[in-house]
Amino acid sequence: MITAYRTDCKSFELTGLSESASLPDDALWIDLLEPTHEEEIGIEKLLGVELPTRDDLKDIEPSSRLYVENGAVFMTASLVWKADTETPTLTDVAFILVGNRLVTIRYAHPKSLALFIAGMHRVPENMRSGAALLAKLLETIIDRTAEILEQSVARIDILSTHVFGDKAKKVRHPSNYLEEKLKTIASYHRLVSKVRDSLMSLSRLLTFVQTIPAVHEDRETKALCRNVSRDIQSLSEHASFIASNITFLLDASLGLINIEQNAIIKIFSIASVVFLPPTLVASVYGMNFEHMPELHAVFGYPASLLLMVISAVVPFFFFRWKGWL
Repeated sequence: MITAYRTDCKSFELTGLSESASLPDDALWIDLLEPTHEEEIGIEKLLGVELPTRDDLKDIEPSSRLYVENGAVFMTASLVWKADTETPTLTDVAFILVGNRLVTIRYAHPKSLALFIAGMHRVPENMRSGAALLAKLLETIIDRTAEILEQSVARIDILSTHVFGDKAKKVRHPSNYLEEKLKTIASYHRLVSKVRDSLMSLSRLLTFVQTIPAVHEDRETKALCRNVSRDIQSLSEHASFIASNITFLLDASLGLINIEQNAIIKIFSIASVVFLPPTLVASVYGMNFEHMPELHAVFGYPASLLLMVISAVVPFFFFRWKGWL
């Protein structure tokens, strides 16, 4: 699907592109969402440039993601997608400046682009050019990334209270409860990792954008790009801090699980030590020797039972006195 936006922020769809088709002069932004091969060919003829394919967008080499060809500027960035789900991922989006027009190619629905489209009417009229619109779009993407990190921090704080709070102690099986939380911690770690990868690609793109003449010569657009670049740097540092907190939470959860398991093993170890002396007494008097005076004593059986009880109680109170129980 191809959607075009005019300078007055009104949109229209481009369908049935033919060789005689043309773009309105006020067409400012052309958004290609999961374009077919025929749609790509039609746009290439209208713009006079060769568009990158889906496989080209996946290339990780900077020279393949950021370049100028035939007067058009080609840029590719990785944006966070499905951030509100358990399987966040990255999707590659191409940004192309052709003259005074911005062209985007995407095969997903990042929320940041939907937010930008919804608020596009608020873009100042003096910034309704291809380069300025790109800067505003990148600003919206960074704002959305900041929102994702804020939500992650809030959720991680709640998760931290679940791990270290009284709820983990009151559940019937604390180890099983903490093991379930490990999956949640892993999902947050995956999300923050995707955000950091996205910020890295956006940082490279912003550095490249600021060298474009259309951006470098426009004072307001250049200032906006510098502000966005600073925001990316601060968000990258914040994401690293969140990642370290997640690592600490993961290590702490594993430590609590080990403590719980060690406590169980300690109980079994103490129980085996407590019952070892009575077992020894019972084994001695269970031997089938003919000359055993205690076997013929009247109080032999009660005495052996009393000896077994004493041999079990004494180690128990000794462990309590030592603080091992």
